[in-house]
Amino acid sequence: MESTRPIRALIRGLDALTVLNLRNGATVSEVAQEIRLPRTTTYRILETLSHAGYVYRDPVDDRYRLTIMVRGLSDGFDDEAWVTQVARPYLNELTKDIVWPVAIASLSGTSMMVRESTDHRSPLAVERFSAGFRVPLLTSASGRIFLAFSSAAQRDSLLEILSRSSREVDKLASNRTEVQKILAEARSQGYATAVRPRRVTDEITMAVPIQLDDRVLAAVSVRFSGTAVPMKLAIERFLPKLRETAGHIRASFIEQQRDPPHQHHRPAQPS
Repeated sequence: MESTRPIRALIRGLDALTVLNLRNGATVSEVAQEIRLPRTTTYRILETLSHAGYVYRDPVDDRYRLTIMVRGLSDGFDDEAWVTQVARPYLNELTKDIVWPVAIASLSGTSMMVRESTDHRSPLAVERFSAGFRVPLLTSASGRIFLAFSSAAQRDSLLEILSRSSREVDKLASNRTEVQKILAEARSQGYATAVRPRRVTDEITMAVPIQLDDRVLAAVSVRFSGTAVPMKLAIERFLPKLRETAGHIRASFIEQQRDPPHQHHRPAQPS
């Protein structure tokens, strides 16, 4: 049986990404030389990747560089996969304590993906969001706290991509002044909030970061009714517990990184 012919354009695009990954940016000519293609063809490949959001052309030196979206291609293969296994018992414990639904989310492309939630365990969850649900970066508490504590390079790259988006949820990216104000407040407070208007009562989400060295591993959040729990009370009651849970998950994650679990090794349980 004759094998399927490979799509040459796709292979060339992957070759270009590989070159950019090995360098701190590269010009059209440099990439063309590496992948042995005409300059005009290479330019079209790089502009296509730029249009898709995987690379950008730096106006300072005309070099093409990778964006944070490339990291999204490795979802399920990096250490974020461990977060769900490590976090689950701590999230369940927190929901037992505060009753309201909690979740952990991490970056996936240009949005935050829920990796684990306790919506099915909380009697107070109006809507139930399971693992795999995505929330926007700029209008969600998890996304805002992620951006607030990300490195400047990662944050700028994400905001640049979002500013070119046609999605309504990304429109805020074009107002850099307002975005910087929101993120500065989140950094100062150590937590972020987002309000989702509802017919009966507004639903508020509060999130804190799980930091690992110089990056944000994930965000832990709680959703609650603004009528049932005023913000001042939520800060007093939920914030310390969210931070404590984030700290436990971080410590357990680091421990398992040092001693990776085997097939039958159970994740650490909350103390």
